[in-house]
Amino acid sequence: MEKMNFVKKNGEVRLPPGFRFHPTDEELVVQYLKRKVFSFPLPASIIPEVDLCKSDPWDLPGDMEQERYFFSTKEAKYPNGNRSNRATNSGYWKATGLDKQIMNSKTHEVAGMKKTLVFYRGKPPHGSRTDWIMHEYRLTSSHSNPPLNENWVLCRIFLKRRSGAKNGEERVVKGLKPSSGSNFGDEVKKNSASSSNSSSKVVVFYDFLVEKKNNNTDASSTSITISPASSGIKMNWMNKKMKTAVSHSHPLLEMLNTPPPLPFLC
Repeated sequence: MEKMNFVKKNGEVRLPPGFRFHPTDEELVVQYLKRKVFSFPLPASIIPEVDLCKSDPWDLPGDMEQERYFFSTKEAKYPNGNRSNRATNSGYWKATGLDKQIMNSKTHEVAGMKKTLVFYRGKPPHGSRTDWIMHEYRLTSSHSNPPLNENWVLCRIFLKRRSGAKNGEERVVKGLKPSSGSNFGDEVKKNSASSSNSSSKVVVFYDFLVEKKNNNTDASSTSITISPASSGIKMNWMNKKMKTAVSHSHPLLEMLNTPPPLPFLC
């Protein structure tokens, strides 16, 4: 039977229509990583080999909207140390939380370990956290036969989606690749400024009891203006003797003693 190969030359994975690759942690460790380390045939050639230290997460092959899987080798940060080099062109990967044991359901033994890392922009220790997450799977050192390629690890990389956004609402996702020729921070400031300006309102009070026939009285002279930038309400009563402008024969004379009319939004 011919081995299935779904990895293109550029490292992108192309599956037939209707097929999805959603393996469990156990399947990744037992069926793929262990076979890769011991040079056994893989179930399918679907996980490309990529040096994660040479590329930022948004530059890796594949669709950023989907989970992506890669085989990578651990590179020592120092010649005589055991720490791995996790720096990239624009930032670095930083471990978070405790490592999780991956159990083999058949042997009931620990098959491997799972480490969670978060990508930070900039240089440590002053990098800015992004929404890029990586799950790094490695084998445990409890095998009787020494592996041939012990430095191999299997990585799952995805962009974490923040909950709480409504349908149709735009939100900023930290870690997206910035567009060329534009500043990501300036775009956020422009959007916030435009939204604040659109929400400003001016409230004007109209007094409908003023007699239109009286030329000495202006119907719009009595107004209250609410300024969004100020903390209080500025009242400007242009005509304090409004009661004298209304004829004594006006049928609504008794309503002059009532509180001011309700505001109408303009």
